[in-house]
Amino acid sequence: MDTTTGGAPPHGSRTGRATGPRPGGRPLRQARQEPRPSASGVDAAGMIVLACCAVWAVVCAGGRAARPEGALLALLAVTAGYAAGRVLGAMLPKLTLAAGAVTVPALVLVPAGRLSRGGSAPPLGYANADAALLVLAAGAACCAACGVTGPLWRLPAVVWRSLLRLLALTCALSALLLGSSAAFAAGVAVVLCSLAAARMRHRLTGLAGLALAAALAVGGSYATAVDALPGGLSQSLTGQLTQPRVALWHEAVELAERHPLRGVGPGRFAEESTPLPSDTPTAQSPQSAPFQLAAEQGVPGVVLLGGAYLWTLCALWRSPRSTPAVLTAAAALTGLGLLATVDHVLSYAAVTSAAGLLAGVATSRPWPAPAG
Repeated sequence: MDTTTGGAPPHGSRTGRATGPRPGGRPLRQARQEPRPSASGVDAAGMIVLACCAVWAVVCAGGRAARPEGALLALLAVTAGYAAGRVLGAMLPKLTLAAGAVTVPALVLVPAGRLSRGGSAPPLGYANADAALLVLAAGAACCAACGVTGPLWRLPAVVWRSLLRLLALTCALSALLLGSSAAFAAGVAVVLCSLAAARMRHRLTGLAGLALAAALAVGGSYATAVDALPGGLSQSLTGQLTQPRVALWHEAVELAERHPLRGVGPGRFAEESTPLPSDTPTAQSPQSAPFQLAAEQGVPGVVLLGGAYLWTLCALWRSPRSTPAVLTAAAALTGLGLLATVDHVLSYAAVTSAAGLLAGVATSRPWPAPAG
């Protein structure tokens, strides 16, 4: 019933399947397990990355009328969520994941008139941010499904897995009802990745593929911002992303080019950017996490964001949880990263804390059973 594959082997040790003698008397060779970095080293690296993100935000705000509170709040939220996930995941991983997967769509859909009020409705007041929560909820439901290995409450495991994945699809469909086709696609992709992960034996290959997808998304958005794509493709993407959004990205790139080291300061994009046409609402951010960090914290800010994502993948690689659960969580977090590339969903503390919670549960170590 647990999502674990047992405790993580000591660093440098070799473990494999239990083997007995061959019919001819020769012992079977042990299969080598993927070498992974030590748990303490990965945790220490994560602390260093998050500390550097916080320090750099303060450095970029130094000597300016900047507002680093938003960046610091996001870091605090993801850190608190990750810590809570590690604790809850050690004790009640499946219950925590299933409860989160049920709670999020309930908060989004239950309030009366939720869908008719659109972007100004609760829980976050912004439909795309709510949709990002639904993507994480879909990932939580699929992770819980990966952990069901035996009957529960007189229902076989296959029934529970089917119900949980149906809940994940419901979360994805809810994102579409909110008007976010990107979140709907991300939610469906999480479910498909969860099904495919059940057949994968080496998690490193899957994690590398997800990292490549994230890199292509960031590279494609940058190419769109600087109009480096072929004419037809550029016009198609601009039409889907909307011209004002692409204009904000272009402005963020120009600010980053003029201030490559420290940017213009946290929270100062709206003050330093060129005003858009009068019929376009004023934007406080470039509607993209990478572009916002590039404009407000310079190139080092973008590097630190990428480092935080890569550290998360490394922590998942080292996780003692099962490979399907690890890859499913990685797919959900990557889906959130793709949404954050084209919208400012990471500006909401609820989204960053939920992402930290999912990552914490997926990298948690089972609580050791009492001796005797």
